[in-house]
Amino acid sequence: MNDSPWGAAGATPPASPPTGYAFQPGPGHRPSAGPAHDVGDTAQTRPMPIVSDASGGDQEEPGDRRGPGPGGQVGGGPPFPPGDPGPGASPATPVPASPPGHQKRAGRDLRAAIGVGVGLGAVILASLFLVKDVFVAVIVAAVVVGLWELTTRLSERRAIRAPLSPLAAGGAVMVVAGYARGAEAAWTVMALTCLAVLLWRMTQSPHNYLKDVTAGVFAVFYVPFLATFVALMLAAEDGSLRVFTFLLLTVVSDTGAYAVGWRYGKRKLAPRISPGKTREGLLGAIGFAMAAGALCMQFLIDGGAWWQGLILGLAVAVSATLGDLGESMIKRDLGIKDMGNLLPGHGGIMDRLDSLLPTAPVVWLLLVLFTGTG
Repeated sequence: MNDSPWGAAGATPPASPPTGYAFQPGPGHRPSAGPAHDVGDTAQTRPMPIVSDASGGDQEEPGDRRGPGPGGQVGGGPPFPPGDPGPGASPATPVPASPPGHQKRAGRDLRAAIGVGVGLGAVILASLFLVKDVFVAVIVAAVVVGLWELTTRLSERRAIRAPLSPLAAGGAVMVVAGYARGAEAAWTVMALTCLAVLLWRMTQSPHNYLKDVTAGVFAVFYVPFLATFVALMLAAEDGSLRVFTFLLLTVVSDTGAYAVGWRYGKRKLAPRISPGKTREGLLGAIGFAMAAGALCMQFLIDGGAWWQGLILGLAVAVSATLGDLGESMIKRDLGIKDMGNLLPGHGGIMDRLDSLLPTAPVVWLLLVLFTGTG
């Protein structure tokens, strides 16, 4: 998401505007008594406010066109009147007005989203139940692409240079080690990956070294470490069914939140982080996930019981919601809508992993506690 351009604070309207323009000062508008100055030299621009569209994604809020406030503060003044491009803006290009009753929305391409979702689901399920090793490769690919998206956005938006090469190599080995050798091997690789990040960054300028390696260690934890728990689940004798339960409950939780929130949602859950989420939607996620969890634990997981599924579903709904809010917080901080654009209608890989990553260790731990195997 790019910052919106703003004109100069205090600039007076042109004396003779072109045909079709009539400057109408809004309430509280006062022409500048002194020379105009450039907002870009004295104040920072702010990103457009973000709201959620019907598909659950984020978009820039239309119609938020406020003028400079006192002291040149951007966005602090009254809204520009209809047809006024704002102080300092060139009047040569008219501002198109929307037809009466028409409201523009910038939602996602639903048809593309469904097609990509079905395709990904087919690949995941086929590899999960036919050849486990292929599914491990799918996890590795998701980890590497997710790290690439995360480090690229950090570099673009905050000039943070987390070294991708040691992150990608260490993340891939971590997932494979967890599947082949268990948790201890994965944690060892994680420690070595963090060390590699510190050493790799030492080959460059010391400027912002601490910031860059901190972001690198965060990336190690956020993507490959959490994804490794999926490989740990897969390594169990009934690993395919465990991973399927994990994926199914997360999807059901998201679906329940959307369905109930869209129909009954009124009270915002976290308006400053994700304006589209409601408390009613969270209750829908919990209800749907608990019902699905009871069925999965009773009929899919060896040694499982329905009441354990209720606990599992509750935990999945909470962790999936927190994971979604966590990535929304990162995107708000970076001022972007999506982490990438590789998946039409969905955004990037990280936009699909936001609920899955923090849910993986929760499901792995509860399944180990309930069944005694892992």
